[in-house]
Formats: sequence, C-alpha cells, structure tokens
Amino acid sequence: MRISREDLPGALALTVTGRAEPPSLRMEMTDGRRMLLRQDGRALLLARVDADRGGVRLRSRTGYRSSLPPLRADEARDGANRLHAYAGLLGAGGGGPLHDGRWLLADRPRLPHGSWRHELLRTWPEAHLDWNQGWNGVVPLRPLSADDAPRVKAYRRQAREGVLPPVLLWWVSAFDGWAILDGHDRAVAALAEDQEPESLVLTRGADEETRRDVLDQVVARHEQLMASFGDDPAKEPHRRWAVQALAQAATALPYDEKATAAWPIPGGPAEWDALMLEFRHEHDRD
Repeated sequence: MRISREDLPGALALTVTGRAEPPSLRMEMTDGRRMLLRQDGRALLLARVDADRGGVRLRSRTGYRSSLPPLRADEARDGANRLHAYAGLLGAGGGGPLHDGRWLLADRPRLPHGSWRHELLRTWPEAHLDWNQGWNGVVPLRPLSADDAPRVKAYRRQAREGVLPPVLLWWVSAFDGWAILDGHDRAVAALAEDQEPESLVLTRGADEETRRDVLDQVVARHEQLMASFGDDPAKEPHRRWAVQALAQAATALPYDEKATAAWPIPGGPAEWDALMLEFRHEHDRD
C-alpha cells in the first residue's frame, strides 16, 4: 500500500493506492437494512436500521484491535506534525479502513455540540442511535474503561497537563456519526477531566473525477448567472456575490467528502441472522 499526502489547512488529503480490497476494517451490508462491521474477517458489530428509518440498533462484541500501532509520546504531543504522524501510523497499522482512493484526515478540536458529552455510546453490548433526536455521536468499538482504571488515570494526568494525544475517529455515514479507531481510554480520560476530547477525523474523500464534475457544474452555473446579469450596473452586487460564491465553492472542493464504502455480506441476510444469534449466545455465556 502506498499513501501520498497533500497538506491542506487543518487537514491532510491522503491518496491510497495498491491496497488490497476489501480493507481489514470495513462496513458490510445486505437486504433488510442489515449492516455489520468486520475486522480481519471477524464480525465485531451488527446493526440494523429501524423499520421507520428513525435510527439504528447496534449489538457489539469484544475483539476490536486498534487501527494504529503505539504512538510515541513526542509524536502525539507535536501539534504541528501530528496529522503526518497519524497518517504514517495508519499506513503502518494494517487494521484500519483504508482502501484505494482519496481520504481526508482532519484536525477536529471539537465535534458538534453534544456529540461527546451526550451522544457517546456507553452501553454495551447493545445501543440505539436515535436519528429522530438528531443523533450525531460517537460509537466505541470496545467497552469503555472506568474513569478510575489505571490506564485512564495515567491519561487523565496528561489531560490536566494539556498533553493528551487526540482520539482518532472514522466518519461512518451509515451511522451518521463517528467510530473510535484509536483512543478509547484517552476519550474517557478527557471527559473525566471535564474536557472535550481532541480528535483527528478520517473521512473518505471525493475522488478527482467527482470533484472535477462538481466544479464543472458550478462554473457552468456561474457563467449562466453572469450572462443573465448582462451589463446592467444595478446588477453589480449580484456579480460580486456570484464571484464570491464561485471562489467559496472552489476552495471547499479539496474537503468534499464521500459516503463510507460498504461491501456485501457474503452470506446475505442468513449470515447476518446467524451472527446475531451467535452474538447473543456469547453475551449470555459471559
């Protein structure tokens, strides 16, 4: 796998080539609004969209491994280079969602209001994403540790000192929220210290062809507007607005996002149903 990087303000654009598909960590879907998250061939999370499309019900099991190898303290604390540090680790880790195409890795000191404090899923193994209430939260991929767990206590000290490394999140459009790829204990530690966890967010980016098509459409619309204004001096404010709108659209194009890729569940609905029984039996035995 090869990853080329392009620096953007507050973000990196990553172009991944030579990555065998499907990736190690991936979403899969089948009929009946059924989804699952699989890593290294093992199903870790089952999801099903409610019949009324009002939310998603999740059932998880343990076994997730971080998408990053250990991050050195000096890399984690270097704010100027941490995007590059995390990008390099993503390429080296092998357990993440990267596949061929364009990706965005963005610095997000804050998520939308309430995403961490009110919409971080803390129940395990079952949870519900309530889209009717405008859910836009965070999905852990393993059980969250207690606030006083030894590792969390060490991270809480870093949080108080202002040197806690950011959490790595993955935007999953099927959830309308983020999954934690790395940093479960760091997130718990920050919240326990009444801080908003800092995050780096990995998102699938729009490819060059899609961005070019969008720009062509924007330019064509711009030219139509300018032609409709003609030479009328009274339309000068409208012309200035059109030029500004074109500039804003062109500036935003490098940050355009694309829906999370999903692969078919090989065994279809029958495999998903069988896995749900397996998940439930595992939990009953625990």
